[in-house]
Amino acid sequence: MNCTWKWKLGVWLALAMSIGLAAQSPAQDSPGAVARKLGTVKSVATKTLVLKPDSGPDVSVTLSDEVRILRLAPGQTDLKSATPMTLGEVQVGDRMLVRGKPGDNDSIVASSLVVMKQADVAQKQQHERDDWQKRGAGGIVSAIDTASGMITVAVTPTYSIAVKTSKETGFLRYSPDSVNFADAQKGTLDQIKTGDQLRARGNRSSDGKEIAAEEVISGTFRNIAGTISSIDAGNSTITVKDILAKKSVLVKINANSQMRKLAPPMAQRLAQLLKGGAQGGQGGATGPGQPPAEGAPAAGSAAGGGPQSGRPPDFQQILSRIPGITLADLQKDDAVMIVTTQGTAGSEVTAITLLGGVDPILTAAPNGSSAAALFSGWNLGNSGGDAPQ
Repeated sequence: MNCTWKWKLGVWLALAMSIGLAAQSPAQDSPGAVARKLGTVKSVATKTLVLKPDSGPDVSVTLSDEVRILRLAPGQTDLKSATPMTLGEVQVGDRMLVRGKPGDNDSIVASSLVVMKQADVAQKQQHERDDWQKRGAGGIVSAIDTASGMITVAVTPTYSIAVKTSKETGFLRYSPDSVNFADAQKGTLDQIKTGDQLRARGNRSSDGKEIAAEEVISGTFRNIAGTISSIDAGNSTITVKDILAKKSVLVKINANSQMRKLAPPMAQRLAQLLKGGAQGGQGGATGPGQPPAEGAPAAGSAAGGGPQSGRPPDFQQILSRIPGITLADLQKDDAVMIVTTQGTAGSEVTAITLLGGVDPILTAAPNGSSAAALFSGWNLGNSGGDAPQ
Protein backbone atom coordinates (compact mmCIF):
# COMPACT_ATOMS: atom_id res chain seq x y z
CA MET A 1 0.00 0.00 0.00
CA ASN A 2 2.53 2.50 -1.05
CA CYS A 3 2.48 4.96 -3.84
CA THR A 4 3.32 2.47 -5.98
CA TRP A 5 -0.97 6.36 -3.81
CA LYS A 6 0.99 0.27 -5.35
CA TRP A 7 -1.01 3.76 -5.40
CA LYS A 8 -0.11 1.01 -8.85
CA LEU A 9 -3.04 3.44 -7.70
CA GLY A 10 -4.85 1.66 -9.63
CA VAL A 11 -4.87 3.99 -12.49
CA TRP A 12 -4.98 0.86 -14.59
CA LEU A 13 -8.69 0.40 -14.01
CA ALA A 14 -9.34 3.90 -15.27
CA LEU A 15 -6.99 3.43 -18.20
CA ALA A 16 -8.66 0.23 -19.26
CA MET A 17 -12.01 1.94 -19.26
CA SER A 18 -10.70 5.00 -21.07
CA ILE A 19 -8.93 3.09 -23.81
CA GLY A 20 -11.76 0.61 -24.17
CA LEU A 21 -14.34 3.35 -24.62
CA ALA A 22 -12.13 5.35 -26.94
CA ALA A 23 -11.30 2.53 -29.31
CA GLN A 24 -14.73 1.38 -30.35
CA SER A 25 -14.90 -0.47 -33.66
CA PRO A 26 -15.98 1.37 -36.80
CA ALA A 27 -19.42 0.48 -38.11
CA GLN A 28 -18.00 -1.54 -41.02
CA ASP A 29 -16.35 -4.10 -38.74
CA SER A 30 -18.40 -7.28 -38.67
CA PRO A 31 -18.83 -9.18 -35.36
CA GLY A 32 -16.01 -11.62 -34.74
CA ALA A 33 -13.81 -10.19 -37.49
CA VAL A 34 -11.78 -7.95 -35.19
CA ALA A 35 -9.49 -8.93 -32.32
CA ARG A 36 -8.79 -6.53 -29.46
CA LYS A 37 -6.18 -6.75 -26.73
CA LEU A 38 -5.43 -4.28 -23.94
CA GLY A 39 -2.12 -4.42 -22.10
CA THR A 40 1.41 -3.12 -21.68
CA VAL A 41 4.07 -2.98 -24.38
CA LYS A 42 6.74 -5.60 -23.64
CA SER A 43 9.04 -5.10 -26.65
CA VAL A 44 9.14 -3.10 -29.88
CA ALA A 45 10.86 -3.90 -33.19
CA THR A 46 10.50 -2.87 -36.83
CA LYS A 47 6.87 -3.43 -37.84
CA THR A 48 6.27 -5.71 -34.83
CA LEU A 49 5.80 -5.53 -31.06
CA VAL A 50 4.92 -7.81 -28.17
CA LEU A 51 2.03 -6.89 -25.89
CA LYS A 52 1.66 -8.24 -22.38
CA PRO A 53 -2.13 -8.24 -21.94
CA ASP A 54 -3.90 -7.68 -18.65
CA SER A 55 -4.85 -11.35 -18.78
CA GLY A 56 -3.66 -14.29 -20.84
CA PRO A 57 -0.43 -15.01 -22.72
CA ASP A 58 1.75 -12.46 -24.51
CA VAL A 59 0.47 -11.31 -27.91
CA SER A 60 2.65 -10.93 -31.00
CA VAL A 61 1.51 -7.88 -32.97
CA THR A 62 2.39 -7.26 -36.62
CA LEU A 63 1.63 -3.83 -38.02
CA SER A 64 -0.25 -3.73 -41.31
CA ASP A 65 0.81 -1.21 -43.94
CA GLU A 66 -2.32 0.84 -43.22
CA VAL A 67 -1.96 0.75 -39.43
CA ARG A 68 -3.09 3.87 -37.58
CA ILE A 69 -1.27 4.72 -34.32
CA LEU A 70 -2.90 7.24 -31.99
CA ARG A 71 -1.72 8.72 -28.70
CA LEU A 72 -4.50 9.22 -26.14
CA ALA A 73 -4.09 11.13 -22.89
CA PRO A 74 -5.02 9.24 -19.68
CA GLY A 75 -8.63 9.87 -18.76
CA GLN A 76 -9.73 10.71 -22.30
CA THR A 77 -12.44 8.55 -23.86
CA ASP A 78 -12.88 10.16 -27.28
CA LEU A 79 -10.52 9.41 -30.16
CA LYS A 80 -11.21 12.91 -31.49
CA SER A 81 -8.80 14.15 -28.82
CA ALA A 82 -6.08 11.64 -29.81
CA THR A 83 -3.02 12.66 -31.83
CA PRO A 84 -1.14 10.62 -34.49
CA MET A 85 2.20 9.06 -33.54
CA THR A 86 4.76 6.71 -35.08
CA LEU A 87 5.94 3.27 -34.00
CA GLY A 88 9.30 4.84 -33.18
CA GLU A 89 7.61 6.83 -30.41
CA VAL A 90 6.16 3.70 -28.76
CA GLN A 91 8.22 2.52 -25.78
CA VAL A 92 8.30 -0.48 -23.48
CA GLY A 93 5.92 0.15 -20.57
CA ASP A 94 3.37 2.14 -22.58
CA ARG A 95 -0.25 1.11 -22.27
CA MET A 96 -1.85 0.04 -25.54
CA LEU A 97 -5.05 -1.21 -27.10
CA VAL A 98 -4.38 -3.28 -30.22
CA ARG A 99 -7.15 -3.79 -32.74
CA GLY A 100 -6.88 -5.85 -35.90
CA LYS A 101 -7.21 -9.18 -37.61
CA PRO A 102 -6.67 -12.27 -35.43
CA GLY A 103 -3.76 -14.51 -36.46
CA ASP A 104 -2.35 -17.81 -35.31
CA ASN A 105 -0.87 -18.52 -31.88
CA ASP A 106 -2.12 -15.44 -30.05
CA SER A 107 -1.08 -13.00 -32.75
CA ILE A 108 -2.81 -9.98 -34.26
CA VAL A 109 -2.23 -8.12 -37.53
CA ALA A 110 -2.93 -4.64 -36.22
CA SER A 111 -5.00 -2.10 -38.10
CA SER A 112 -4.94 0.41 -35.22
CA LEU A 113 -3.03 1.02 -32.00
CA VAL A 114 -4.28 3.34 -29.27
CA VAL A 115 -1.41 4.25 -26.94
CA MET A 116 -1.19 5.84 -23.51
CA LYS A 117 2.40 6.83 -22.88
CA GLN A 118 3.96 5.64 -19.63
CA ALA A 119 5.21 9.19 -18.98
CA ASP A 120 1.67 10.56 -19.42
CA VAL A 121 0.35 7.99 -16.96
CA ALA A 122 3.05 8.89 -14.41
CA GLN A 123 2.24 12.58 -14.79
CA LYS A 124 -1.45 11.92 -14.27
CA GLN A 125 -0.69 9.80 -11.21
CA GLN A 126 1.41 12.59 -9.71
CA HIS A 127 -1.32 15.12 -10.40
CA GLU A 128 -3.86 12.87 -8.71
CA ARG A 129 -1.61 12.38 -5.69
CA ASP A 130 -1.05 16.11 -5.38
CA ASP A 131 -4.77 16.81 -5.63
CA TRP A 132 -5.67 14.21 -3.00
CA GLN A 133 -3.05 15.76 -0.73
CA LYS A 134 -4.44 19.25 -1.32
CA ARG A 135 -8.17 18.57 -1.30
CA GLY A 136 -8.48 15.22 0.47
CA ALA A 137 -9.32 14.33 4.06
CA GLY A 138 -10.28 11.15 5.83
CA GLY A 139 -10.89 9.29 9.04
CA ILE A 140 -13.48 7.05 10.68
CA VAL A 141 -17.16 7.19 9.69
CA SER A 142 -19.17 8.19 12.77
CA ALA A 143 -22.58 8.87 11.19
CA ILE A 144 -24.36 8.48 7.84
CA ASP A 145 -27.51 10.21 6.58
CA THR A 146 -28.37 8.34 3.40
CA ALA A 147 -31.36 10.58 2.69
CA SER A 148 -29.21 13.71 2.43
CA GLY A 149 -26.02 11.92 1.33
CA MET A 150 -24.10 13.40 4.28
CA ILE A 151 -21.36 11.37 5.98
CA THR A 152 -19.74 12.47 9.25
CA VAL A 153 -16.08 11.48 9.50
CA ALA A 154 -14.00 11.66 12.70
CA VAL A 155 -10.57 12.97 11.70
CA THR A 156 -9.42 12.90 15.36
CA PRO A 157 -11.32 11.98 18.52
CA THR A 158 -12.31 15.64 18.93
CA TYR A 159 -12.59 16.87 15.33
CA SER A 160 -15.01 15.77 12.63
CA ILE A 161 -15.82 16.85 9.09
CA ALA A 162 -18.98 16.49 7.04
CA VAL A 163 -18.61 14.79 3.66
CA LYS A 164 -21.41 15.95 1.38
CA THR A 165 -22.10 13.50 -1.45
CA SER A 166 -24.34 13.89 -4.48
CA LYS A 167 -25.38 11.95 -7.57
CA GLU A 168 -22.16 13.17 -9.22
CA THR A 169 -19.93 11.73 -6.46
CA GLY A 170 -17.87 8.70 -7.48
CA PHE A 171 -17.76 5.90 -4.89
CA LEU A 172 -15.09 3.21 -4.60
CA ARG A 173 -14.91 0.39 -2.08
CA TYR A 174 -11.67 -1.19 -0.88
CA SER A 175 -11.31 -4.95 -1.06
CA PRO A 176 -11.57 -6.59 2.42
CA ASP A 177 -7.94 -7.74 2.18
CA SER A 178 -6.29 -4.81 0.40
CA VAL A 179 -6.05 -1.04 0.36
CA ASN A 180 -4.50 -0.92 -3.09
CA PHE A 181 -6.57 1.34 -5.27
CA ALA A 182 -6.15 -1.19 -8.08
CA ASP A 183 -8.12 -3.71 -6.03
CA ALA A 184 -10.96 -1.30 -5.24
CA GLN A 185 -14.36 -1.83 -6.83
CA LYS A 186 -17.08 0.60 -7.80
CA GLY A 187 -19.23 1.21 -4.73
CA THR A 188 -22.31 2.99 -3.48
CA LEU A 189 -23.27 5.19 -0.55
CA ASP A 190 -25.36 2.35 0.88
CA GLN A 191 -22.23 0.20 1.35
CA ILE A 192 -20.62 2.64 3.78
CA LYS A 193 -21.11 1.79 7.46
CA THR A 194 -20.37 3.45 10.78
CA GLY A 195 -16.82 2.53 11.79
CA ASP A 196 -15.59 2.29 8.21
CA GLN A 197 -12.46 4.12 7.15
CA LEU A 198 -13.12 6.72 4.49
CA ARG A 199 -11.27 9.31 2.47
CA ALA A 200 -12.92 11.97 0.32
CA ARG A 201 -11.66 14.46 -2.23
CA GLY A 202 -13.36 17.73 -3.11
CA ASN A 203 -13.65 21.42 -2.32
CA ARG A 204 -13.87 22.41 1.33
CA SER A 205 -16.17 24.97 2.86
CA SER A 206 -14.59 28.21 4.11
CA ASP A 207 -14.40 26.87 7.69
CA GLY A 208 -12.90 23.57 6.49
CA LYS A 209 -15.59 21.49 8.20
CA GLU A 210 -17.40 20.28 5.07
CA ILE A 211 -16.21 18.71 1.83
CA ALA A 212 -18.29 18.63 -1.34
CA ALA A 213 -17.10 15.18 -2.36
CA GLU A 214 -16.16 14.48 -5.95
CA GLU A 215 -14.73 11.08 -5.01
CA VAL A 216 -15.09 8.86 -1.95
CA ILE A 217 -13.19 5.67 -1.19
CA SER A 218 -14.07 3.58 1.85
CA GLY A 219 -13.50 0.20 3.44
CA THR A 220 -14.03 -1.92 6.52
CA PHE A 221 -10.85 -2.91 8.32
CA ARG A 222 -9.80 -4.12 11.75
CA ASN A 223 -7.95 -2.01 14.30
CA ILE A 224 -5.52 -3.62 16.75
CA ALA A 225 -3.71 -1.78 19.55
CA GLY A 226 -1.53 -3.39 22.19
CA THR A 227 1.86 -4.90 22.90
CA ILE A 228 3.81 -7.59 21.06
CA SER A 229 3.96 -10.82 23.07
CA SER A 230 6.00 -12.84 20.55
CA ILE A 231 7.69 -12.59 17.15
CA ASP A 232 8.12 -15.46 14.68
CA ALA A 233 10.59 -14.16 12.10
CA GLY A 234 10.57 -17.44 10.18
CA ASN A 235 6.85 -17.22 9.48
CA SER A 236 6.76 -13.40 9.40
CA THR A 237 4.15 -13.18 12.15
CA ILE A 238 3.74 -11.38 15.44
CA THR A 239 1.35 -12.07 18.29
CA VAL A 240 -0.21 -8.96 19.80
CA LYS A 241 -2.14 -8.59 23.07
CA ASP A 242 -4.98 -6.51 21.70
CA ILE A 243 -6.42 -4.11 24.27
CA LEU A 244 -9.39 -3.42 22.00
CA ALA A 245 -10.54 -7.04 21.60
CA LYS A 246 -9.01 -8.07 24.95
CA LYS A 247 -7.35 -11.13 23.46
CA SER A 248 -4.20 -12.15 21.61
CA VAL A 249 -4.16 -11.84 17.82
CA LEU A 250 -1.79 -13.47 15.32
CA VAL A 251 -0.76 -10.88 12.73
CA LYS A 252 0.92 -11.77 9.44
CA ILE A 253 3.48 -9.34 7.98
CA ASN A 254 3.89 -9.52 4.21
CA ALA A 255 5.66 -7.57 1.47
CA ASN A 256 2.75 -5.13 1.20
CA SER A 257 2.54 -4.39 4.93
CA GLN A 258 3.57 -0.81 5.61
CA MET A 259 5.46 -0.40 8.89
CA ARG A 260 6.64 2.78 10.58
CA LYS A 261 7.72 3.94 14.02
CA LEU A 262 7.06 7.24 15.77
CA ALA A 263 9.97 9.17 17.25
CA PRO A 264 9.44 9.80 21.00
CA PRO A 265 8.87 13.60 20.66
CA MET A 266 6.15 13.09 18.08
CA ALA A 267 4.52 10.29 20.07
CA GLN A 268 4.40 12.58 23.13
CA ARG A 269 2.75 15.37 21.15
CA LEU A 270 0.13 13.05 19.73
CA ALA A 271 -0.52 11.70 23.22
CA GLN A 272 -1.15 15.30 24.31
CA LEU A 273 -3.71 15.60 21.55
CA LEU A 274 -5.55 12.56 22.87
CA LYS A 275 -5.48 13.97 26.39
CA GLY A 276 -6.95 17.22 25.11
CA GLY A 277 -4.04 19.28 26.37
CA ALA A 278 -3.64 22.91 25.41
CA GLN A 279 -1.01 22.13 22.81
CA GLY A 280 -2.74 18.96 21.65
CA GLY A 281 -5.90 20.93 20.97
CA GLN A 282 -3.97 22.73 18.27
CA GLY A 283 -3.19 19.55 16.43
CA GLY A 284 0.20 19.04 18.04
CA ALA A 285 1.53 22.56 17.43
CA THR A 286 4.67 23.47 19.28
CA GLY A 287 4.88 26.07 22.00
CA PRO A 288 7.06 29.21 22.00
CA GLY A 289 10.71 28.38 21.50
CA GLN A 290 10.04 24.69 20.86
CA PRO A 291 11.10 23.02 17.61
CA PRO A 292 8.48 21.04 15.68
CA ALA A 293 8.22 17.39 16.64
CA GLU A 294 10.15 15.11 14.33
CA GLY A 295 8.04 14.26 11.32
CA ALA A 296 5.40 16.87 12.12
CA PRO A 297 4.52 19.69 9.74
CA ALA A 298 4.95 23.31 10.67
CA ALA A 299 1.90 24.79 12.34
CA GLY A 300 -0.63 25.96 9.81
CA SER A 301 1.07 24.22 6.90
CA ALA A 302 -1.14 23.29 3.99
CA ALA A 303 -0.36 19.60 4.34
CA GLY A 304 -0.85 19.30 8.04
CA GLY A 305 -3.46 21.85 9.04
CA GLY A 306 -2.98 23.46 12.42
CA PRO A 307 -4.10 26.64 14.14
CA GLN A 308 -3.69 28.91 11.13
CA SER A 309 -5.73 26.61 8.89
CA GLY A 310 -8.48 26.17 11.49
CA ARG A 311 -8.28 22.37 11.55
CA PRO A 312 -6.01 19.67 12.98
CA PRO A 313 -3.26 18.06 10.94
CA ASP A 314 -4.00 15.28 8.50
CA PHE A 315 -2.39 12.25 10.13
CA GLN A 316 -2.34 10.29 6.90
CA GLN A 317 0.00 12.89 5.48
CA ILE A 318 2.12 13.32 8.61
CA LEU A 319 2.70 9.63 9.25
CA SER A 320 3.32 8.80 5.60
CA ARG A 321 6.54 10.85 5.85
CA ILE A 322 7.97 8.75 8.69
CA PRO A 323 10.75 6.33 7.62
CA GLY A 324 9.76 2.69 7.32
CA ILE A 325 10.88 -0.18 9.54
CA THR A 326 11.01 -3.96 9.11
CA LEU A 327 10.02 -6.95 11.22
CA ALA A 328 13.62 -7.10 12.49
CA ASP A 329 13.15 -3.65 14.08
CA LEU A 330 10.34 -4.88 16.33
CA GLN A 331 10.88 -6.38 19.78
CA LYS A 332 8.82 -8.23 22.36
CA ASP A 333 6.73 -5.85 24.52
CA ASP A 334 6.82 -3.06 21.89
CA ALA A 335 3.56 -1.10 21.76
CA VAL A 336 1.99 -1.11 18.31
CA MET A 337 -1.14 0.05 16.53
CA ILE A 338 -2.13 -1.95 13.45
CA VAL A 339 -4.72 -1.75 10.70
CA THR A 340 -5.35 -5.26 9.37
CA THR A 341 -7.57 -7.22 7.05
CA GLN A 342 -10.82 -8.38 8.60
CA GLY A 343 -9.90 -12.05 8.58
CA THR A 344 -12.25 -14.79 9.76
CA ALA A 345 -12.99 -16.10 13.21
CA GLY A 346 -9.95 -17.82 14.66
CA SER A 347 -7.70 -17.04 11.70
CA GLU A 348 -4.64 -14.85 11.46
CA VAL A 349 -5.02 -11.38 10.02
CA THR A 350 -2.64 -9.58 7.66
CA ALA A 351 -1.12 -6.24 8.62
CA ILE A 352 -1.91 -3.43 6.21
CA THR A 353 -0.22 -0.77 8.31
CA LEU A 354 1.73 -1.05 11.57
CA LEU A 355 2.82 1.88 13.70
CA GLY A 356 5.35 1.41 16.50
CA GLY A 357 6.58 3.77 19.19
CA VAL A 358 3.05 4.38 20.41
CA ASP A 359 3.56 3.75 24.15
CA PRO A 360 2.65 7.35 25.18
CA ILE A 361 -0.45 7.24 22.97
CA LEU A 362 -1.79 4.02 24.48
CA THR A 363 -1.07 5.40 27.94
CA ALA A 364 -3.10 8.50 27.07
CA ALA A 365 -5.93 6.32 25.76
CA PRO A 366 -5.79 3.15 27.89
CA ASN A 367 -8.85 1.55 26.26
CA GLY A 368 -7.36 2.16 22.83
CA SER A 369 -10.60 3.34 21.24
CA SER A 370 -9.74 7.02 20.83
CA ALA A 371 -6.23 6.11 19.69
CA ALA A 372 -7.68 3.82 17.04
CA ALA A 373 -9.98 6.60 15.87
CA LEU A 374 -6.99 8.88 15.51
CA PHE A 375 -4.75 6.53 13.56
CA SER A 376 -6.71 3.72 11.97
CA GLY A 377 -7.13 5.40 8.62
CA TRP A 378 -3.74 7.02 8.48
CA ASN A 379 -2.59 5.75 5.12
CA LEU A 380 -5.49 3.96 3.53
CA GLY A 381 -5.08 5.79 0.36
CA ASN A 382 -1.56 4.93 -0.49
CA SER A 383 -3.73 3.22 -2.91
CA GLY A 384 -1.55 3.73 -6.12
CA GLY A 385 -0.87 6.36 -8.73
CA ASP A 386 -4.36 7.77 -8.67
CA ALA A 387 -5.16 6.70 -5.21
CA PRO A 388 -5.73 8.84 -2.14
CA GLN A 389 -2.87 9.25 0.30
